[in-house]
Amino acid sequence: MQDALPSDPLVVGIDVGGTKTHLRALAGGHSVADHVRPSSGWRPHDPLAAAGWLAALIAEALPAGSRPSAVAVGGHGCETPRQCTQIRTALQLHFDAPALVMGDAELLVPAAGLDRGVGLVAGTGSVAVGRLGDGSPVKVGGWGAALGDEGGAAGLVREAARAVWAAHDRGAEPDALAKGLISAFGVAEVPALGAALERATDISAEWGRHAPVVFAAAEAGSPLARTVISEGGHALAALVERLATRGVPVDDVVIAGSTILAQPALYDAFVSSLAERVPRARPRPLRAAPVDGAVAMARSLV
Repeated sequence: MQDALPSDPLVVGIDVGGTKTHLRALAGGHSVADHVRPSSGWRPHDPLAAAGWLAALIAEALPAGSRPSAVAVGGHGCETPRQCTQIRTALQLHFDAPALVMGDAELLVPAAGLDRGVGLVAGTGSVAVGRLGDGSPVKVGGWGAALGDEGGAAGLVREAARAVWAAHDRGAEPDALAKGLISAFGVAEVPALGAALERATDISAEWGRHAPVVFAAAEAGSPLARTVISEGGHALAALVERLATRGVPVDDVVIAGSTILAQPALYDAFVSSLAERVPRARPRPLRAAPVDGAVAMARSLV
């Protein structure tokens, strides 16, 4: 990178994920900070606490005496424009600089170098976001493992359990999927899976970590697992279709998430269904770090 000049604005981009947070700060073309830490303590539903957490993170990451010229944040759990605005307003009490706060999925499109499009995440959970022509954000999905997040790791495990229970009710012998779930949850038989799932205190994390069982069972020939994965891909494509129906430009769909990018069976099911539901949409796996989208948004503020 080129050397920074004293007049170069210091821009800070922050990607607050569900597990880890990535801060990147640049002045001109010069890297000032590249800092990763756990997201523990992030409380997006308490604007003052969230802003204080971000301010402490910035102070921790930047050289002593540095003051940002602009800050952009993509925050996990920032679910509505009102909530994001409240955090931004509180954050600006700490810095005399323009700031922008949005959901973390909104970082994907600018991270890919695009001005518009859809950001689709399928990691532990799932969500799709985009913006209308007037810039208004639109979010679909992301309702948590208990009720939604289809196509995400936790949602796949939930649907796999439902498929196994239905097969059990039909009198079928346990297949590779049933045996995999029984082993993963440490129970003796299919009926005991219900209590095991209900014991989870953090269902997204605790269910989601067993998603590899679903893909392993599909590779072992389980029709139940293959159906769960196929339906998960269809559900993710349906999120994009909902955005298109609401008037969001969907020509480019930027895809991120540890589940969909690591599991070709799910990715292929999504792409196939997307081609049927929204033929004009082009899937684009994200190659850059999402924090690059936060940096791009911060630069747009100065």
